[in-house]
Amino acid sequence: MAAIPGLTDLDSSMKDDRPTIEVRIRRELASDLGVGVAQIGNALRPLLAGDAISSWRAPDDKNYDVRVRLPKDARTGMADLSALMIASSHTNADGSPRMVALRQIAELVPTTGANQISRRDLNREIELTANVAGRSAGEVARDVKAALDGVNWPAGYKYRFGGSTKSMNESFGYAVSALALAVIFIYMILASQFASFFQPVAIMTSLPLTLAGVFAALLLFGSTLNMFSIIGFIMLMGLVTKNAILLVDFANQARQGDVDGTYGRAPLSREAALVEAARVRLRPILMTTLAMIFGMVPLAFSLGEGAEQRAPMGQAVIGGIITSSILTLVVVPVIYTYLDDFGAWLRPFWRDRTPSSAAHPAAGDLPSTKGGPEKANEPAR
Repeated sequence: MAAIPGLTDLDSSMKDDRPTIEVRIRRELASDLGVGVAQIGNALRPLLAGDAISSWRAPDDKNYDVRVRLPKDARTGMADLSALMIASSHTNADGSPRMVALRQIAELVPTTGANQISRRDLNREIELTANVAGRSAGEVARDVKAALDGVNWPAGYKYRFGGSTKSMNESFGYAVSALALAVIFIYMILASQFASFFQPVAIMTSLPLTLAGVFAALLLFGSTLNMFSIIGFIMLMGLVTKNAILLVDFANQARQGDVDGTYGRAPLSREAALVEAARVRLRPILMTTLAMIFGMVPLAFSLGEGAEQRAPMGQAVIGGIITSSILTLVVVPVIYTYLDDFGAWLRPFWRDRTPSSAAHPAAGDLPSTKGGPEKANEPAR
């Protein structure tokens, strides 16, 4: 890992081993003498590590534990430890417990042991920490993962990321969930507003058009796809669908024409309505697009203090809104035309499957009542 570019201050929780003394118990002999493993451990722990038997209140009104253990010169040598006496379960003639020397029931072997043992979820772990410099955390994490995947791990060994890498992965998961929910809610709202299942699809086709601009802008500025660029893409969803809504809504109104005859406008054909919608709505679309681009320029170019981290958000917004605003005027009308033809093709099948269509004619099939109820009730001539 030290050879991976961008990793600095690499440190490990696994320190050098320290000298220890291993007590190898002769279990059969210890059992014959009436000494169990637990007895040996309970006897050695207070003698070597010490045991808190009381507390002492100092003049400064602080409490200090009073620990009792063997003096240092009596617990450092092998001979001293071997001579430690342990009470057995057997008793002498006077009823006192029989004392057994440690060397009689165990062998003391000098060796080395772990300086520190860390555990997580009841499993031992070795923690490797490092800082990132000169590269993004995502790029370094990918290189580290590739290096660890190439290691032939023994059975039972595994690795996992923590720290900022773990937080970043969790944040990406939350962002993807928010993105999916935003798409669902946008479709539900548009379907209720336009009273159609197909027109919201035409409007939402403008969303994928932003991806080309987002990736192109990030590539141009040398940025990466991170949390801020994803936030910028979520912002684009509202801006881009707004432009498509203006286009589709005007086309629907132009196809209906002047229904009540107030302005004397005749209904337009579908193609003419789409062309007129693109012509009329071009100006407000360009105005909002340019306003958003100029508003994001200081952020995209990191002109403010501390804006380097948030710069990908502005870059993603600028690139996405440029491509979507241009392509929306072309792609959305085409998709609108195809979906309108598809809806017209499905309409006869839908009416045939509706039981109430024969008993209750559609609103467009009702006789006109214009001119008063007398004219509406007159027989047809």
